[in-house]
Amino acid sequence: MTTLTSLPGGTWTLGDLTVTRFGYGAMQLAGPGVMGPPADPDGAVAVLREAAALGITHIDTSDAYGPHVTNRLVADALAPYPASLHVVTKVGATRDANGGWPTARRPDDLRRQVHENLENLRVDRLDVVNLRLGDATGPQAGSLAEAFGTLVEIQEQGLVRHLGVSNATAEQVAEARSIAPIVCVQNMYNLAHRGDDDLVDLLADAGIAYVPFFPLGGFSPLQSAALSAVAARRGATPMSVALAWLLQRSPRACGRVSRSTATTSCSVSWRPP
Repeated sequence: MTTLTSLPGGTWTLGDLTVTRFGYGAMQLAGPGVMGPPADPDGAVAVLREAAALGITHIDTSDAYGPHVTNRLVADALAPYPASLHVVTKVGATRDANGGWPTARRPDDLRRQVHENLENLRVDRLDVVNLRLGDATGPQAGSLAEAFGTLVEIQEQGLVRHLGVSNATAEQVAEARSIAPIVCVQNMYNLAHRGDDDLVDLLADAGIAYVPFFPLGGFSPLQSAALSAVAARRGATPMSVALAWLLQRSPRACGRVSRSTATTSCSVSWRPP
């Protein structure tokens, strides 16, 4: 059986937490459009348990997925969590009745979301909380001071172990680091979207994990003749090559996987068959 040390990429640290660089993104376990329950909840639970059994120790999620659905599935499958398994979540957005992703970064919004994550994941303290910035179209310029400062206050209360940012500009990453330590940055990055190249290198020098979301393209899987050609030459799938590229891009980049799409830590999300 695959073990923590034999998974692609080995391990990396999020603060004082050691995780497999190849992780699991749980977003796709909710229903279509990341809304409502999956058609096969038992299958979703089985996928999560298989990820853990294979040695993955980095699960990425959010209480906005469903909403609440994915976190409850994670808890059903894996709680009480072994000491080696670490769940990373995010706050800063919610869902509306039409499946949109409106921002929710006022102090009261963030406090509510942290407590909902605690309740639905069935933990007393969250391992890592990422502040989701920007909107559904991508990062947006602007100060994160009030929102990130609120999370620092919550961290000081003992409810959060480590902090990170997601969907952030390089300037926002720098601003967050000037307020409090961060252990990871989670932005869109893959073979076809490399706008964060300079940020990946900067974070590597600082010892901060870069965790790409949509590492395999997201809702529209990566399509590339060059990628397919390399895969054919190596006797591998295009998605395996894309993940291998991410893991070699930086020793401090992670990867996550999902079944219907696929964090350098990397996480990939899988939908059950």
